Amino acid sequence: MPNRSSKKRSRDLNELAAQIIAEATCETPSEEEQPVDDGKDPAAVALGRKGGLKGGKARAASMTSEERSEAAKKAAEARWHRS
Repeated sequence: MPNRSSKKRSRDLNELAAQIIAEATCETPSEEEQPVDDGKDPAAVALGRKGGLKGGKARAASMTSEERSEAAKKAAEARWHRS
């Protein structure tokens, strides 16, 4: 199944109304009108994504089988005790 990115809606009611009207009338704002800066450094975002993709595999590869077993037991315990 392909990954689908969802369109982020603004929490500001005026911006949300403008987006809905633009979508309803098939008018999309140009790239210049849309805010590009979301306050995050693109290099840091890329680096974090890269680390997030390999993090679990790298952690599991560095653990012994006993440590992996303990981590799995702890995770299962946490899942079953959620209420």
